[in-house]
Order: sequence, then C-alpha cells, then structure tokens
Amino acid sequence: MVEHCFELFTKAIEAYHLEDHVDQEFNNPYEEGSLDGLLYQKCWIDTVQWHLEDLVRDPEINPDKGMEIKRRIDASNQRRTDLVERLDDEFLIRLQVPSEPKENARLNTESLAWALDRLSILALKIYHMQIEVNRADASKLSFLQAKFDVLMQQKSDLFLSISQLIEDVSKGLRYYKVYRQVKMYNDPNLNPVLYAQKKHNPS
Repeated sequence: MVEHCFELFTKAIEAYHLEDHVDQEFNNPYEEGSLDGLLYQKCWIDTVQWHLEDLVRDPEINPDKGMEIKRRIDASNQRRTDLVERLDDEFLIRLQVPSEPKENARLNTESLAWALDRLSILALKIYHMQIEVNRADASKLSFLQAKFDVLMQQKSDLFLSISQLIEDVSKGLRYYKVYRQVKMYNDPNLNPVLYAQKKHNPS
C-alpha cells in the first residue's frame, strides 16, 4: 500500500510540472471520492503550496502580492488538513480496525493519514532535490548528492514505519487517535485579531 501511495504522489507531482504554474487547472485522473483520488488530490494541494511557498520568499516581491500569496497558503493549509482528516476516516474503515485495541496496545503519535502526509512532502523533496542534483556543477554535486541520499534513506525508513503501523493497527497491537483540527488562526471566534475586528464592526 505504501508503495502505491508514493506512486500516486509522484504521479501528481509530475502532472503538476507539465505546466508548472500555481494557477493551472486541477484534473484528477481518478474517480471522485475514491481513495486514489483523495491521495492524488492531497499531493496536488501539497505541490501547489510548495510553489506558493517559493513565490512568497522572493525578496523583491510586492508586499500586496506577498500578502495575497500568504492568504492562499493559509487557505491551502486548511484544505490540506480537511483532506487528511477525510483520509483518516477512510483508513479506519478500510483497515478494519478492531473496535477495541488489545490490552497492551501502544498509542501511536500520529494517525496513518498524517504519516502519509509526511510521505507526500518527502516525495516533493525528492523530486526537487533530484532536479538540483541533475543541474549541479562538479563543485556542488557531492554536497547535493549527499542530501539526496539522506532523502532516499528517509523514504526507505518511512515506507517501513508506515507499513508496520498499518499491520499493527489492523491487528490491534497499536492504535492512534484522530484529533479533529484546532486551527485557531482561521477561526473568527478564536483568533484575537479577527474577533476584535468583529467586535468593533458588528455589522
């Protein structure tokens, strides 16, 4: 399963880079609402956000443009979190998780969908580091290759740890809790700047 997820992520990243533009249209090749479709969409969101993060760090960026991109990043983070939680709901059904874990089961620090979120970001790092390795001159090649090798080791380790998590959860040997988002900065009732503004402008 983990290998399949990584292949989906890589496919989304490569599809994005055919046009390589943050405003390009999103076309999901998988059935709407399917697990593959959700995973592909998840990585597409990550990929667009990756490039928005690049754009907003331009030292010559117009401040108004920078703020516009920052707000797009905030909205993207919200969509990303929503989708991860939806994926967790799907996994809990598909893994046929026991209603009660075994008495000595260990609590995992993160859910399966958030672990796959890390794999999606890692796929982006690998894709872009490979580009840097390919374009590097001789003086930088060994430095960048060493970084690329670390990413590939992380990939191997993450493949193993996620596979073990899936197996252990399915057997009731490990469990995790799905904590619904508590994002305060987007909430007009929790962000002090937003609720202060609402208080001064009740209409």
